[in-house]
Amino acid sequence: MSTDDLETDLTRNTENAPRELLTRSFFFLCAALSVVTTLSIVGLLITEASKFFTLTASLMGVTGETASIVDFLTGTTWQIHSQEFGVLALVSATLMVTIGSAVIALPLGVATAIYLSEYASAQARSVLKPALEILAGVPTVVYGFFALIYITPALEVVFPDIGTFNMLSASIVVGIMIIPMVASISEDAMSAVPDELRQAGYGMGATKFDVSTGIVVPAALSGIFSSFILAISRAIGETMAVTVAAGAQAKFLNPLNPASYLEGALPMTAAMVQLLTGDITGGGLAYRSLFAIGLVLFVITLIMNVISDYVSRRYREAY
Repeated sequence: MSTDDLETDLTRNTENAPRELLTRSFFFLCAALSVVTTLSIVGLLITEASKFFTLTASLMGVTGETASIVDFLTGTTWQIHSQEFGVLALVSATLMVTIGSAVIALPLGVATAIYLSEYASAQARSVLKPALEILAGVPTVVYGFFALIYITPALEVVFPDIGTFNMLSASIVVGIMIIPMVASISEDAMSAVPDELRQAGYGMGATKFDVSTGIVVPAALSGIFSSFILAISRAIGETMAVTVAAGAQAKFLNPLNPASYLEGALPMTAAMVQLLTGDITGGGLAYRSLFAIGLVLFVITLIMNVISDYVSRRYREAY
């Protein structure tokens, strides 16, 4: 590059400096807005939830009815009218939906990803991948009515004693909802595995199944596990589908007991909807319990995301 060309480039950069500054400022504001919004939500949850608990409310000088944080975290009965706020009754229902949906979505999602990445032709992939994305775009309330109208009657054929609102139906429909997330992210991780690893396996006499399960899946394990955590986080935070399908009566159930899935219960998100749509007084104890539930839900989801980030960094393969 000649001296004249260099001077011309420097002049052009100087002339574009105000535009670059404006562009940079705009993108910074977008990023800052996201951070401020997140911090505002967290701050609101902590502030309002603190007014619910006796210990923190006294420190904040808040008057009125409060609840014990120990009773809230260890209690197994959730009854608004009798002032019993045991969040474990809600957490157990949320865990049941999460476990049930994970049993359905994780193996089916990985199997779908293996087919799309290793077996499907380019034409089949161009049709199936958008179809999965469409499935992910169906409104969740539609899934809830689908569970109530179709899945539950089908389950009654196998389990005559199952209730109209039950955890099994809610788990199945949430599992169907999160299959696209597992399949899409896992397929992207598998597609990122270099073909040299596949060819090395074929050169050793391995079959396509051996290469898929013994080479590609282990190499993409970081992305696959991240898809698991994200899908489980989605299941934990699902609202409308479980509100319609799971029921509205809070009860403490054992998530490891298969018979418990035939009963109805009240997950945390459904309890929040019930409180918002119910006849409660703004600023009262029941109203403040809404933020306490939200804070517990936020902490659980945050822990899942931290685990996902750790596993992704710990087991990431660099090619």
